[in-house]
Amino acid sequence: MRFSKMHGIGNDFVVVDARQSPLALAPERIRALADRHTGIGCDQLLSVEAPRDPSCAFYYGIWNADGSPSGQCGNGVRCVAAWLHRAGALALDAPVRIESPSGPVGVRVLDPQRVTVDMGEPVFEPARIPFQADVSGTTYPLELGTRSVEVGAVSMGNPHAVLVVADLTDPALERLGPQITGHPRFAQNANAGFVQIIDRGHLRLRVHERGAGWTRACGTGACAAMAVLRRRGQVDESVQVDLPGGRLQVDWSGPGHTLWMTGPAAFAFEGQWPA
Repeated sequence: MRFSKMHGIGNDFVVVDARQSPLALAPERIRALADRHTGIGCDQLLSVEAPRDPSCAFYYGIWNADGSPSGQCGNGVRCVAAWLHRAGALALDAPVRIESPSGPVGVRVLDPQRVTVDMGEPVFEPARIPFQADVSGTTYPLELGTRSVEVGAVSMGNPHAVLVVADLTDPALERLGPQITGHPRFAQNANAGFVQIIDRGHLRLRVHERGAGWTRACGTGACAAMAVLRRRGQVDESVQVDLPGGRLQVDWSGPGHTLWMTGPAAFAFEGQWPA
């Protein structure tokens, strides 16, 4: 199986050309492929396939490092778009719809290494995240053993919990990340984002991803953090989000508008894996 190793500000992927037939790998084979010691190593596996929705040019599948499927991946979709551009399938600066497991997204390749993505409108309705809550709110108390924290909850095609913190180096986050990700109020688990507000146009973020653990970057996590804070009136409509692997730009005018994420996509190497 031929593959491309790619990354979006350190969030790394194995990208496979499955345009002729859908990718079919058992979860244990995906875990073996994603293993950083004995496999290729990645946060997610991405397959580029023929579209299922006739309004889209292509479909992309997403699997986490533990073999579980995912509904969306912000850094991943930029890599898919850059991969398609290099393959001659997407022109520069031409808006195109491609299909994710959670629905269509719009992409535009600004240059061979930079892509902007229409991530759709953030979903705050608890039942659609899914998150257990009686009514939609801007914050929710979340019980973590003997401690309670206040989180925002949103879906960007996958579920996110967002917690504002004063210090991203606080050792307590190492424990809180997995606890929030696996909290029973999130029926499908959640990506846990810890965000530090520098000012109204600048955030710093760390994300513990469901199915992958701590990652150097999470595109949907950057979108989720900005959306939660924008809804609370704490940030402006254009925000720079710094993650351990680099910077993303997120733009959202507010309810009734779609959210845009812009950032780099890079090729690391090509190879062949004995699938």
